[in-house]
Amino acid sequence: MTYGAPSHRIESQLHAASRILEVGSEFVHLPNLTIVSFNDGGTRAFETHFVRAPGRIALTALHKVHLVYRKVLHDKSGAEAGTSALRKILRAPPRYNLFFRCALSFVSATILCSLAFGGSFVDMLVGGAASSILQFLGLNAAAKSATYANVYEISISILMAFIARGLSTISNNVFCFAPIASTGVASVLPGFTILISALELTSNNILCGSVRMVYAVIYTLFLGFGLTIGSELYLIFNPHARHIVDYTGATEVIHGHFMSRNGSSAYVPLGGTFSFTRAEPIGQGHIIKQCYRDPSWPWWKQPLPWWTIFIFVPVYSVCSSLGNLQSWRSKQLLVMVMFSSAAYAANKATGLYISDRGDVISAVGAFVIGVLGNVYSRVIRGTAFTSMVTGVLFIVPSALGQGGGIIQNYRTAAEQYSSGFSLGIRMIQVAVGITIGLYASQLAVYSFGTRKNAAYFAF
Repeated sequence: MTYGAPSHRIESQLHAASRILEVGSEFVHLPNLTIVSFNDGGTRAFETHFVRAPGRIALTALHKVHLVYRKVLHDKSGAEAGTSALRKILRAPPRYNLFFRCALSFVSATILCSLAFGGSFVDMLVGGAASSILQFLGLNAAAKSATYANVYEISISILMAFIARGLSTISNNVFCFAPIASTGVASVLPGFTILISALELTSNNILCGSVRMVYAVIYTLFLGFGLTIGSELYLIFNPHARHIVDYTGATEVIHGHFMSRNGSSAYVPLGGTFSFTRAEPIGQGHIIKQCYRDPSWPWWKQPLPWWTIFIFVPVYSVCSSLGNLQSWRSKQLLVMVMFSSAAYAANKATGLYISDRGDVISAVGAFVIGVLGNVYSRVIRGTAFTSMVTGVLFIVPSALGQGGGIIQNYRTAAEQYSSGFSLGIRMIQVAVGITIGLYASQLAVYSFGTRKNAAYFAF
């Protein structure tokens, strides 16, 4: 639980361990809490323990924990030696320091701004810098202050939308609102929480799954409404910027009169209120992922060429894995990059034919990475979960980007309110798509061999 193990497997793995070690025990897993009850079988005396561990993903430490678990269950190590090894892992300091993790966040967000949200070069720099600052606040201020930790994500979304809206109103269309705001909050999206909750629900763990799902949906709604509040706050402080936001408006209402000035014959003057409707918004043909991109603009105001994905996707996968505390010396890192790149390629290819269905796009990517992870676990005897988690986390923002992005460049407060609400729905669709893809991949693999026992450490 401390290092982000898939919670829907915890009870089954604990039962497998107790059966191998011949220890009479019962387990109940709740979000961030496991209740363990031991009994000796003779006097029917029970000893109950409450284990709390609200943790985050740490891939190398999680892999080490699984290796200890597997050695003990396969009689390659004793229980005392395994317990000592677990204590050593828990007492170890974080693998990377604060500065290096902020640098990783900058590179990851910069690349994600281009890959998922269609940002230009200047949008990438702003989004990366903002994400780096937010990473610093999350690891430093939020970790030290319990009060600020409760409002950390909401304050981030408001601040990012405020900055993005201010930059987007600068003349000459230097910055675009949607990719900057989306990149800023992409790192705090509860994609993994919603994924775990969907997996728990499909595993008939109704209590944990429903609790996590409701929390993640409400959390996502807070982020969406925070983006709306931040955008509207800037327009309140700078009312003259509102007409720039409304430049794509479809209808304009004008009060006045039509008067002839060319000296023609008699005419009947027209006066009153006139409503003009534009047949096609300005620059509609040059809108790329909600941003106006004039072909005559310089390269730094344009989306990056398509061939850059062959460089950016592996680099992002490396930075994302290192950001989740994966050791750079491990051979597992290469496997993670390969799986993540394959999942993104599947998402991208599916998005060419189905552009507005985030659930279908995410399901295809999850199916590909699920098959690769299962094959890797069976053939090479590797750890499937840690090798797959980078690709699964990459699917969430890329699927949201294919389905319309995290936040859209809406003009009115009512439309932005609708955007904030629909963000939670789209997150659920993406999570359900990932869940279906992962289970379909396991079904496909199990069709060609025997199923592993409950100790199988995968999604």
